[in-house]
Formats: sequence, structure tokens, C-alpha cells
Amino acid sequence: METKRFAKNDSGFVCVNCKRAVLPLGKSSRNHCPFCLCSLHVDICPGDRANDCGGLLRPVAAVADPKKGYILIHKCDRCGRLVRNRAAHDAAVQPDDLEKIIALTAHSGEFPL
Repeated sequence: METKRFAKNDSGFVCVNCKRAVLPLGKSSRNHCPFCLCSLHVDICPGDRANDCGGLLRPVAAVADPKKGYILIHKCDRCGRLVRNRAAHDAAVQPDDLEKIIALTAHSGEFPL
């Protein structure tokens, strides 16, 4: 049986790192805070909430992708895994902090995925 690789889960949340309220993205799944860019290591496949780790994913780099825009690279504080997340710097509601994303591109070569 084939399983989906993406489950839409676009709930609002309060960021564990900066404590700010994050609104749903509306068109896809919001998986990180637009203010501090942190996330939680809760997914195995995007949106499934099936990962028991639960560690804080901190942004460590960003890569510009000509088709997908910016891709954030997060590193888990608990297990050390690197995770890629598409940035939402062009979102209509609470866009990601573009200045922080651009600053992270300076580290893109340090964390290949």
C-alpha cells in the first residue's frame, strides 16, 4: 500500500522558542515560526506528526532554490538530525523574516543535504 509523503497540517501554534503566536499559512502546512524560524522535530514525512523526537529545530542555513524559493535547513537540538523546510517568505499572512533567511544563506555550504 502506498503512503502519502505529505499530510496537510496547517494549524496555528505558539512558538516554543520565541513564544509568539503563529497563524496558519492558509495554502500549505506551516511548520516553523516566521519570526525566529525555529520548528519542532515532530514529523517524519511533512505534516504527519509521527516523530517522537520533539526536539527544537533551529535554523542553521538557507539555500536558494530556483523552483522552490528558499529552503531552510534546521538542526535538531535533541538528536542532531538536519531537516529541510521550505521558507514562506512570500506568505500573505505572517511571512518568514526574509532578512534572517538571507543571513542564513552565508552558511549554506556548511550543511549539505
